[in-house]
Amino acid sequence: MKKEVNDIRGLAEVLGLSITTVSRVLNGKSIRYRISATTQQRVVQAAKEYNYKPNKLARGLKLSKTDTLGLIIPDISNPFFADIAQSIEKEARSKGYSLILCDSREDHLVEKELIELLISHKVEGIIIAPMGTDYKHIIQTYDSGMPLVVVDRCFPEIGLPFITSDNYQGGIDAVNYLISMGHRKIACIQGIPKSRPTVERVRGYNEAFRNNGIPVDDSLIVGNDYSTENGYKQTRILFSMEDPPTAIFALSNLIGLGVIKAIDEMGLKIPDNISLISFDEQPYSAFLGTPMTTIDQKKSEMGQLAVDILLKYITNKEYRKKVVHMTLKTNLIVRDSVKKIN
Repeated sequence: MKKEVNDIRGLAEVLGLSITTVSRVLNGKSIRYRISATTQQRVVQAAKEYNYKPNKLARGLKLSKTDTLGLIIPDISNPFFADIAQSIEKEARSKGYSLILCDSREDHLVEKELIELLISHKVEGIIIAPMGTDYKHIIQTYDSGMPLVVVDRCFPEIGLPFITSDNYQGGIDAVNYLISMGHRKIACIQGIPKSRPTVERVRGYNEAFRNNGIPVDDSLIVGNDYSTENGYKQTRILFSMEDPPTAIFALSNLIGLGVIKAIDEMGLKIPDNISLISFDEQPYSAFLGTPMTTIDQKKSEMGQLAVDILLKYITNKEYRKKVVHMTLKTNLIVRDSVKKIN
């Protein structure tokens, strides 16, 4: 097997031709520059024999086009963000783009560093699920001319393009269902308190109580992040109360798993001793010991739309004048984790 040739200079040396001639043949410009059919055939055949692989990045830098996108998510271990990342990578690849995936680890400083890293790698656009509520660095990146789309944790008030779920309606639907099943003492284990999904889901939780004429007990809104540990810890605290809740609304899939672990350790069962609804459907939701009722988000659609909008910003300067805001509907999936009570 012949040695691979990874640059056009090496291929030209093998053929004894000029770099210019080889480049013109490989770029389909033979007729324009009157390059003979024999020479064309030699170049094409040698490229196959030597498994010539052009340096796409070097060529892209020269043309200010790298066909590369950047994606920053706050926690790759969270199945929700892993699903979105997978959807974005698949869609980007189908459009001829590579993806650089970064995990900010829910750290504001790391998030800023990753944006700078992606810019230094000449990505053509960035998709970001911000870790928190500080967004100045994201605005600066967008205002500098870098095409950018925010997913999930959006900032509607500051004019950045975003795609998110209807967290408010999802919160209403979850609590309405619990109330319809007879529950009145419903705990809400929230995520990062000031993040947009948390704010909107809690707003929906409160609205459902108001719509049903039931007072809201603020002491039952607990928690401070989207982790399994948060769900576990808060569940143990809730059950240390003299009169614990009859149902829990977990604001993320990981929080829901923490609730399940705590309930199991206490020797209790879902839904016999406590009912549970979790935000965000996962493939495992239907296969738990007690199949879990969830609020489903359109993660695949979110990822596909993010890539589609970002590429429009990259390729169409007129489209860039639009600030796209998209809110995708959620869906209540009823299973066995909620018990009907009197």
